[in-house]
Amino acid sequence: MAKQILVVEDDLDIGRLLEMHLTDTAYAVEIAKTGEDGLQCVLSKRYDLIILDVMLPGIDGLEICRQLRSLPTYTPILMLTAKSSEIDRVLGLEVGADDYVTKPFSVRELLARVKALFRRSEAFRDKTQDLQKTIRAKGLFIDVEKRKVTVRGSLRDLTAKEFDLLLQFASHPGRVYTRSQLLDSVWGYGHDGYEHTVNSHINRLRAKIEKDSAKPDFILTVWGVGYKFCELEGSGLKD
Repeated sequence: MAKQILVVEDDLDIGRLLEMHLTDTAYAVEIAKTGEDGLQCVLSKRYDLIILDVMLPGIDGLEICRQLRSLPTYTPILMLTAKSSEIDRVLGLEVGADDYVTKPFSVRELLARVKALFRRSEAFRDKTQDLQKTIRAKGLFIDVEKRKVTVRGSLRDLTAKEFDLLLQFASHPGRVYTRSQLLDSVWGYGHDGYEHTVNSHINRLRAKIEKDSAKPDFILTVWGVGYKFCELEGSGLKD
């Protein structure tokens, strides 16, 4: 069955260009011309990927991304940003976009990034299916299948990227990650120079799961290198 892609783009020419090339690559494509229309499409139908322009009439792409990341289902998001606007790319990653392409863009590059996102999404799904377990550490409990996290019995509301980041850490307790390695593992390729995005997500994640963010129990700083997760209780992984 063809992958379902929603393109939220108000520029008619760009929308048609994307529709033509994505359809030629055997994807099923729908176009929404405003943020409001895009949100309505997502609420009424499940997509495999959303290509989202930052500059839209009405609700802009960043706000749409925030709202989509508050939904229980996770859909990969590829953002289209202005070439001169680094702040849009940074904010896009901060609010949960999986990747970005700058305008004017190469169709070949965009198609390559779309394929890469699908590969990453499928690989991550396979990895979590292989786990099918729970992870425990010092009062923290992760239900991998249900993507739920509790700390000392209290449910914590994590964004999709915060959960993915926590799962990456907790699946490899004691392993030290550099910021670049975390970018590659959780966000994927193409984000060199955006290590501060990792810092922001770790700070928010700590604020949600740690008793004291300044003295964390779970996500530990390895000074001069990066971060690691604490040792797990017993084996840490339960069927």
